[in-house]
This record gives sequence, C-alpha cells and structure tokens, in this order.
Amino acid sequence: MIRIGISGWLYPAWRGTFYPKGLPQRCALAYASRIFNSIEINSTFYSLKSPASFRRWREETPEDFVFAVKGARFITHMKKLRDCETPLANFFAQGVLAVGRKLGPILWQLPARMPFDEDRIARFLALLPRDTEAAARLAHRRDRHIMKGRTLLEPAASTPLRHALEARHESFRDKRFITLLQRAGVALVVSDAPDWPRVEDVTADFLYLRLHGAKELYASGYDDEALDFWAARIACWAAGGEPEDIHRLGPPARRRRSRDVYAYFDNDAKVRAPADALALAGRLGVNRSAAPSPGGRATAESRIM
Repeated sequence: MIRIGISGWLYPAWRGTFYPKGLPQRCALAYASRIFNSIEINSTFYSLKSPASFRRWREETPEDFVFAVKGARFITHMKKLRDCETPLANFFAQGVLAVGRKLGPILWQLPARMPFDEDRIARFLALLPRDTEAAARLAHRRDRHIMKGRTLLEPAASTPLRHALEARHESFRDKRFITLLQRAGVALVVSDAPDWPRVEDVTADFLYLRLHGAKELYASGYDDEALDFWAARIACWAAGGEPEDIHRLGPPARRRRSRDVYAYFDNDAKVRAPADALALAGRLGVNRSAAPSPGGRATAESRIM
C-alpha cells in the first residue's frame, strides 16, 4: 500500500486555495480525506488531545483512510527522550487508541540540535509499544492528575503499531543508529530538506517519507523532475527493492515481495503541499477516484452534519 498525503489540514492560507471558498473549517478534514488516502495529525505534537477528538477524526474520514500521528514534542523536544515513560503513557491515554484500524505509524520527530546518543535512543526505542494492547497497558500508567477527564484506556481495535523516527542532527549519520532502528523494527524517516541529513536505510517493513521543501524549508515546491525522482524511489521501495543510488549507511535491505510506503508533504507555507501531494499520488496511481471540488463541499459538509 502506498499512501501519499499532507502534514496537517488546518492552515489559514489554504482556505480559498486548496479548500473551496466558504467551506466551514469543521469540514476541512472530511474534504481533505476524500482527496488523500492518509494525513499526518500534527496537532498532537503541540498538546494532548481528548478521546472525543480522535473519535471525531475517525468518524469524519473514509473507511480506507489511515492517519499517521505525530508524537508529543514534550517527549522529543523538552524531555529529549529522557525519563519519558509517564509522558508516553499520557500520549497513548489521550485517545490515540480510539482511531482503531485507521491508526497508521506514530512519528517521533527529534529536534535539529539533539545529537545522537546511542544509549538514550536504545532506551527510548525499548519503551515503544508494538501493538495497541501494549499501548493500552502503557496508558494505564498515565499521570492521573494531568489526564483527568480525557483518558481512553481500551483500544478500539487490536492491531500492530508502527513507529518512525526522524533525526535532524548530522551526528545521526551513524551506522549504530541504523542498527538500533533495525533491531527495534522502527522506520528511519527519509527526510527531504535543505539542511538536514537524508539517509535512506530501510530499517523496518515499511518506509516513511517527509518532504519538507525541495530548496526552501517548508516553503518551496517540487517540480516535475523532483516529483518523478520521488515517484521512482517510492515505486521501487513499494515493490520490495531499493533504488540503485540510495543514501545508505548500513548493509542492503533484504528484498521483500512488497513494502508499505507513507509519504507526507510538509511544505505548507506557500500552499504547495496539497498540489505536490496530488501530483505525486497521480504519478503512483494512488489518487482518489475523484477529488471533491467544488461539489465535494456539499459531500464534506453532509458527512458531519
């Protein structure tokens, strides 16, 4: 399965450009999820949510839709992965498990100034739950005071959990880091950005890509040549292989019959992400059957009214 989407869906500049004029903000997810087959939830990076929010997001999206969920910055940027068992429990207790079978990978984005520390990364990877049952057990160890009134401790579905880790400091260009991810079955995020290392080792049974801007972080778009480049790479990974010119630190990945690939555009500042995601999805044949515009406004509204 190839899933191409956007990182987040609520951006003021997208109103009247990507979203039809007059589309109520509350209909944005319903609209976008009928264009893309996956979206990153990035609001979970900034603050804890509630089970009601996750249930609403699940109900507003099509049955074959999948969310990626961004891990909390309190864990990655404030705690910097230290002493984070209780914050992890809080993260999984907030309602993530209400998404059920629409729950895709959990993204853990590390700060750009955080260098590689082998022991710290190993301890964090060992804490990550591998399925929703384990996540529910971890959620029971939440901080009851912080989580009062916004807790869900039972998964809506019993499924495996996937994790992906995005490193942004040059010191992570280290074979020991790749080995840790491979042993844990955690995907290395292939991050395309002007100033961050791009490493493409396959460390799990799926690939996770984040396209932040071809030349200018969060702003510049991807031209036809760049989109063709990424389409060819994704097609190769999805077919179980590896590109010949791969940026790899460790040994070649074992060939598989196929792999799932998730790719999200994060170049949202100039409203390039939706168009680039649509163009890449079209090259890979994973576009929705019809993008809802402009009549899709009524479809999106009726979905949640």
